[in-house]
This record gives sequence, C-alpha cells and structure tokens, in this order.
Amino acid sequence: MKIAVAGPYTAHTQEQRERNLEAMNKAAARLLEMGHIPLVGVNAALPVVQQAHIADNYKAIMDISLALIDNCEAILVLGDSPGVQQEKDLLSGKGLPVYYSMDEIPR
Repeated sequence: MKIAVAGPYTAHTQEQRERNLEAMNKAAARLLEMGHIPLVGVNAALPVVQQAHIADNYKAIMDISLALIDNCEAILVLGDSPGVQQEKDLLSGKGLPVYYSMDEIPR
C-alpha cells in the first residue's frame, strides 16, 4: 500500500527541523520493511524549493507535498501541524485510512 508519512517539519531551529525529518524518514523506513511504499512529501519538496528563487517556500513545500500525497492510499500521522492537518484532510476526505501508529497498519 502507498502510505504517506506526515509529521511536523517547520520548527524554530534547523536542528529541530532535522529531527522532525529524521522521524518521518525512520517511520518511512519501517513502512518499507513492512512491505509498503512510503511517501514523505517534504522529501520531494525540499530539494526543489531549496533550488528555486521563490517568495513563499512554505506554500511551495505544501503544494508539492499535497500533490504527492494525493496519490497515496493511506496516511501515517506522526504529529500535528497545519501542514499535517492539510495532508490528513486530503486523504480522510476521500475516505482513506488515517493511521496514528505503526501497530494500526496492516502488513
């Protein structure tokens, strides 16, 4: 199953952003080990946004993340933030599963 991994990314410090991204990537790795296809929207967005000369990085990150996540069959929510809420709403609005723990996800 294609599962989006959503967690807060934005933080006050670069160190916290890195920890947030690491948590999402660790969860994605575990999903892969379980036989799923994990997708982390911010991983697709960050390299592009970092190279672009644009005024609103947050909007670009969310646009790319939401486009990627729109193709998923479920979402794993690791924490809360405005971006996570948008991602969760996108999939729950389609009636797709929203998971809050690895234990909920079928193998």
